[in-house]
Formats: sequence, structure tokens, C-alpha cells
Amino acid sequence: MIQSVRDADHLNLVWFDKQSDLIDYLNYGQDRTQVKIADLEYFGHSNKACWMFDYSCEIDSASKCWLHETELTQIKRGIFARGAFIKSWGCHTGEEMSSYWHNATGTRMWGAIGRTDYSNDAEVMLSDPHGRWVN
Repeated sequence: MIQSVRDADHLNLVWFDKQSDLIDYLNYGQDRTQVKIADLEYFGHSNKACWMFDYSCEIDSASKCWLHETELTQIKRGIFARGAFIKSWGCHTGEEMSSYWHNATGTRMWGAIGRTDYSNDAEVMLSDPHGRWVN
């Protein structure tokens, strides 16, 4: 199903199974002096400190592949376009990870204070009435 969306929308889909693959693609997937990243959005499981890419796939309620806030410094500064839109649609990333992202990359990342809810097919929403988006 994912590949059908890729084909229909003419997207470049890059599969990875460890965080170093993702960081390498961000840094070197294209000549970042010529092709800056203008939009990066993460849809998936997360907590306040990391994106969890394979949540519950191989280990019950755990992840073998993640990007932790302490690893964000491996992302090269200058690979993002001026005014790039970066947003994590996962839970809790605005509570801590967004500030680590900014410190590491020099760009702002929108993140959620509280949990996010994917049950509405039209949009991702905050499930906590006191939740909010921050960057």
C-alpha cells in the first residue's frame, strides 16, 4: 500500500532499518549544497526524547530502531532550506525533542505537548484537551 502511494504521488521513498541510514540520507542523499530539505514531517510513534520507527513490530511495545534526541547532532547543519517546515506528528516530541532538534540543526521543529491521535482519517489531532503544538 505504501508503494502505491509512492507511485501515485511520484515520491522518492527511501526504506531504512537503522537510524544511521536515515541520518546518512538526510545528510548525503542528495547534494545538500544544491538540494536543501524544505519539508520534513514525521508520522509515527514517539516519546519526548525519540522517534520510534518500528514500535511493536519485533519486540512487544518496544522499538529496535529509533532516533534519539542525543543523536540529532549527527544531522549536519545547513541541509535544511531557510524557513523549512519540520513537524513531528508523534506524541510528546514538543516536550523535549523539539528543543534538542533546534539546538542540533538550527531549525525549528513543531512537536506535540501531550499525545497525538491518528483515529481521524482526515487529520492527526491532539488527544489531550490541554495539549498544544510548540516549536
